[in-house]
Amino acid sequence: MKKQPAADGIVIIKKYANRRLYNTETSSYITLDHLATMTREGRDFKVVDAKTDEDITHNVLTQIIMEEESRGETMMPVNFLRQLISMYGDSMQTMVPGYLEASMDSFRRNHDQFKSAVEGAFANSPFADLAKRNLAMFDVATQAINPATPAPAASKDDEIAALRTELAKLQEKVEKLG
Repeated sequence: MKKQPAADGIVIIKKYANRRLYNTETSSYITLDHLATMTREGRDFKVVDAKTDEDITHNVLTQIIMEEESRGETMMPVNFLRQLISMYGDSMQTMVPGYLEASMDSFRRNHDQFKSAVEGAFANSPFADLAKRNLAMFDVATQAINPATPAPAASKDDEIAALRTELAKLQEKVEKLG
């Protein structure tokens, strides 16, 4: 097969009836794990049904989340999933995607500052290595949910206040452990 150039840097992935995924950029078959890695790396891709050319990216991303969740360390609490399911068919259903996206964008904006604050709080303590490992897992998790989406800047004062609150909570927990 001939390599298909990506429009606007978007990699086209074709999904065949036999459930195989074909990366048109590299002219190779890939797995859902490859797509998860591409997502974590911030690579934009579009998955299309090879027969109908229908965009099935949403379904495939949902499938990746389901596989990640089934591997043991779940990220989505049961209560959150129940609330999400209850919103289907509700009059507010159309607002939920925008709200969730804005919430995740805000979360990602604060991620780097929060990470620095936590690392500073645990520096030179027995919890330093544990905190670094947890932050690394946190990085992977946030990349899986929302890959490198640019977001508008939030108020620095709001960000600093939120970080101070979180830092105070963490310091309180550390003091209780010590």
